[in-house]
Amino acid sequence: MDIIHLLPDSVANQIAAGEVIQRPASCLKELVENSLDAGATNIQVIVRDAGRTSLQVIDNGSGMSETDVRMAFERHATSKIASAQDLFALRTMGFRGEALASICAVAQVEVQTRRAEDEVGTLLTIAGSHIESQEPCQCPVGTNIKVKNLFFNVPVRRKFLKTDQTELRNLLNEFYHIVLVYPKVQFTFVSNDEILMELPIGTEKQRIEAVFGKGNKTYTSQFVDVRTDTEIISIHGFVGKPETANKNAQQYFFVNGRYMRHPYFHKAIMTAYAGMLPGELNPSYYIYFDVNPELIDVNIHPTKTEIKFQDEQMIFQILLAAVRESLGKFNITPSLDFNREGEIEMPVPQGKESHQTAGFTTPHVVFDPNYNPFSRNTKQNVKGWEQIYNPADNNSNIRQAVEHEDSVLFDYSLAEIIPYQYQGKYLILPSRLGLMIVNQHRAHAHVLYNQYIAQITTEKGVSQQLLFPEVLDLTPDEMVLLSTIAEDLRFVGFDLEQFSQNAYSISGIPATLENKNCLTALHNMLHFIRETGSNAKDEWRKQIALSLAQDTAIPYGKKLTDEEAQKLLQQLFELSNYRRTINGKTIVTILSDDEIQRRFT
Repeated sequence: MDIIHLLPDSVANQIAAGEVIQRPASCLKELVENSLDAGATNIQVIVRDAGRTSLQVIDNGSGMSETDVRMAFERHATSKIASAQDLFALRTMGFRGEALASICAVAQVEVQTRRAEDEVGTLLTIAGSHIESQEPCQCPVGTNIKVKNLFFNVPVRRKFLKTDQTELRNLLNEFYHIVLVYPKVQFTFVSNDEILMELPIGTEKQRIEAVFGKGNKTYTSQFVDVRTDTEIISIHGFVGKPETANKNAQQYFFVNGRYMRHPYFHKAIMTAYAGMLPGELNPSYYIYFDVNPELIDVNIHPTKTEIKFQDEQMIFQILLAAVRESLGKFNITPSLDFNREGEIEMPVPQGKESHQTAGFTTPHVVFDPNYNPFSRNTKQNVKGWEQIYNPADNNSNIRQAVEHEDSVLFDYSLAEIIPYQYQGKYLILPSRLGLMIVNQHRAHAHVLYNQYIAQITTEKGVSQQLLFPEVLDLTPDEMVLLSTIAEDLRFVGFDLEQFSQNAYSISGIPATLENKNCLTALHNMLHFIRETGSNAKDEWRKQIALSLAQDTAIPYGKKLTDEEAQKLLQQLFELSNYRRTINGKTIVTILSDDEIQRRFT
């Protein structure tokens, strides 16, 4: 008996939909790209319940005939290519002919469309790949397509959709990928009858400002222009000045009007910034590539966001040089004049005010001429160091709570030892197993993390009221995220109230935040949660506590008083999980006696 048979089209379309349509954001991407390929200059996106109930895209593009609109929903039906050779000259966003067939396989779809030369349009209704009706209708030129009840016939897939807030953020992020590269098209985004974004036609800079400027008209002044034209590729765009780098950097690559991810080219930009960025901060950038379609392959992933270039190493070098040149041109990186080899001119300070000459400041060094590192009187700066070599025999105050492999770590009470602070980063103190080294920033962050988790759990945060409220400006996707976690933020001490469509007013902050910038802390927190992809309530609560703890913890380089250092260690060792942070980073390490001895053999 033969066992191999062809699958029905409806089943084949559902299988294909699993790759192309993963969530409402996938529908938005495919439908808006079709509108752009149809030459639309005005596109509206209207969603309800984050696209679960409906997702509608209305454009003023070329529209379709009554035959074309029906053919468009067949598998592998496309107007973009006619032969395999056309794959190497693609300038359109779509080309496979899979998207509409995949969408109608897992949703109920209603299309109204009309061409300029037609007196009436066509209304087509499809559900689960089955055409329910097709009839003439009155409608404007263009296409109006509504996708209703996504995954209505695939309940397992529908169950795996995230919360409405998460899906709405995904929709907005996909929307950004498109609108940033098409500033000559007017876009509108509406969610549950509320207009979240209205983007008029403008320049690339104006579009970037409209999306991420949060009402700040000088947002793009933080960037410098990048532009280079070669036989291989043309590159233009904008990179952020080093002093504007932050944890919430917006980083986008586009090629031939298409958003892409490319870690290798990201490395080129980060290499150009080498030595200019402090800590874990990152620069924002918006880079647009224009390259011969024959030199790239966009057909390696269903989402078409992973693109293969023919000569990636050469483009890496071109991009690196272009960014370096732009940073140097605007006097952000030092430049050298190689035409004056061997000459270095330095202004020579003269007279009594030598340290304040024109444009030149000599370093002012403060030192103690009586300092001697081998003198006994320096012991006062390293209190308690003798116990490293001669621990006191005092077992009455041993801290039984601090154990390592069933052995007590200390032969003394922590109140009896003053740890030595090294480089403003580490606290060093003796233990039974050797020298204990504690990362003071991580230790404090870990203590605070546990405090914040307790406050969220018990809903008893301590708030410090601000004399003058701060206004937190947000992008639409950040507004959605903040509304999701606002209640938990109140539990840790934030007093928030929505101020406008794109802003919150902050009247109170956690007492531990003190004088630190609460706006920066909140932006960092939103970025942290978004990047980690937290969806479940327990998860984002952990991310809130972790992000706030990292922002409010003792910064690296801060000199602690003896009392502060002792208090920090006591708080740390009261925790059962004091050795590592919640994300697995080492807080405490021990340099064993054996290892110390080996260094002197």
